[in-house]
This record gives sequence, C-alpha cells and structure tokens, in this order.
Amino acid sequence: MPWGGAIILGAIEMKWKVVYRAEFFREGDLYVGVVPELDVSSYGESLDEARASLQEAVEAFLEECERMGTLEEVMEEAGFVRRGDTWLPRQPVAAELLTVGQ
Repeated sequence: MPWGGAIILGAIEMKWKVVYRAEFFREGDLYVGVVPELDVSSYGESLDEARASLQEAVEAFLEECERMGTLEEVMEEAGFVRRGDTWLPRQPVAAELLTVGQ
C-alpha cells in the first residue's frame, strides 16, 4: 500500500512518497501488520484496523527519520531506491517457501 507524505518541519515542507510491502497475520484475537524492510509493526482487532494502525506507525517512523536527518540512510540500508520523490522497495526476482529438515 503506497503512502505519500507531506511533512512540515518548522517552516520547511518536505514532500516524498514511500511504497512499501505490508504483511498481515492473525495472532489470537488480533491482526498484526508488519513492514519487514523497515522493522515496523502494529496491530488491530480487524484487518482494516491493523492496516490503519500500521499506516500510522510507518508514517510516524518515517517522520522521525526525516526529523533526525536519517531518512535517506535508513531507506537505503533497508534496500529502498529513490526515484524522484518516491522511495521504492527492492523487488525480488522470485519468492518461495522452502523447507529444511524432515
């Protein structure tokens, strides 16, 4: 789910967009959302609540990175590539579930 942000820091407005991959899991009575590349997670009582909560958590994380001046470093270390004002995640050439053991 893409996210576009306009952050206002003092009198400076910075605009950028981050496209990220979110995974959702059912854990007991809750739904947990995770953005593996950014190591951000959140939860909700429904899938929609978990999605909205994760969106807020990602926004807060990215805003804090921007405030600290580490956004570019964090995004590059997480494997994102900047194209204009958009950060894109790296794209796998394949995705597989593999098994080890008996």
